[in-house]
Amino acid sequence: MRAHAGADAGAARPDADSTAATIDAAPIADALLRSAVGGPTVPGRRRTRFHALPVSEVRTLTADAVEVTFAVPDDLRGDYDYLPGQHVALRTTLDGRELRRSYSLCRPPQPGSISIAIKRDAGGAFSTWAQTGLHPGDRLEVMSPQGTFTSTLADLDGAHVAGIAAGSGITPLMALASTVLARSDTSRFTLVYTNRSTVDVMFLEELADLKDRYPTRLALHHVLSREQRSAPVLSGRIDEAKLRTILDLLVMPETIDEWFLCGPLQLVQLCRDVLADVGVTREHVRYELFTTGEAPAGPAPSVAVRQGDAVVTIDFALDGQSSRVQTPTAAHESILTAALRVRPDVPFACAGGVCGTCRARLVTGSVTMTENYALEPDELERGYILTCQSHPTSVAVSVDYDV
Repeated sequence: MRAHAGADAGAARPDADSTAATIDAAPIADALLRSAVGGPTVPGRRRTRFHALPVSEVRTLTADAVEVTFAVPDDLRGDYDYLPGQHVALRTTLDGRELRRSYSLCRPPQPGSISIAIKRDAGGAFSTWAQTGLHPGDRLEVMSPQGTFTSTLADLDGAHVAGIAAGSGITPLMALASTVLARSDTSRFTLVYTNRSTVDVMFLEELADLKDRYPTRLALHHVLSREQRSAPVLSGRIDEAKLRTILDLLVMPETIDEWFLCGPLQLVQLCRDVLADVGVTREHVRYELFTTGEAPAGPAPSVAVRQGDAVVTIDFALDGQSSRVQTPTAAHESILTAALRVRPDVPFACAGGVCGTCRARLVTGSVTMTENYALEPDELERGYILTCQSHPTSVAVSVDYDV
């Protein structure tokens, strides 16, 4: 899903519950609602833009994963401020084809640089190139940070946060865990991290250092599916029975104030279901996918309007400018695909319903949204859609990218 620091796909905080939803524009308060992210000081959602940033370091993490650090010049620092857990999209052209991938930021915020981790995905053109063809001094198009996979806790004093990650799903949790533990002397973080074997563990040394720094406040549990560990509960694949045992013996859900889940769809959904079953309410669980198991897909090829075609009219606001495009009704184009014909700068990254970059508010008309792994229920209720997955079902629709 989100080629967030892992699969070669797209990136963001998902919600698969609203797949194939039909949405009608509804009246929404004029005052823009802020996402409940990062406590009361969360910045308002900003327009995402690409800037060419120089690569300052490429560091090997495992045999198939690297950490890439970009230098952020002084005049762009405000564009790259971020909250722990957010992600960026990268854009490059390989073999004449534009590729966009989203990756989570893996370091706590620090002025002058941002870091991501990229794990090679089988058959992934972008991630394979990043392992072998990306070097310090290269410049890459990097979108400003976004995402809501961030803490909602206004006060971390005494807070107990838990994370469950698989493989490259550790990336945003590295930034989250480091920040939660550093910002309060009484906060705690419990991390369950599953991999196939020790050699596959990304940030192995950094996690050990974090444990040494906070020995009583960080509980770190490595679960290895193909390597025997001394404790049976930490060996083997995490299925429902093992997850329930882990929760009972190691995590104790009744002590947790906030949950972060990051990994493949199957594991994230299993964790959500089991947590709900043991009484954890939905508002205390944040999650993000890095893959749905499907190959990433860019926007579909655009379809020209021919004389005599029945058409849908799409109006959209972007950067304070209004644009209009028409699409043949029979083509069933997404709003994003049609909009790109007249505004190539319309924001998107994964085009697969995962990263949320193409999010906009539906102002008038109605749409059917094919997939949604990025919008929370409250965002849907407020009229937001993923334009890459939204197909008009009325003769005219209008959307606003600027809210």
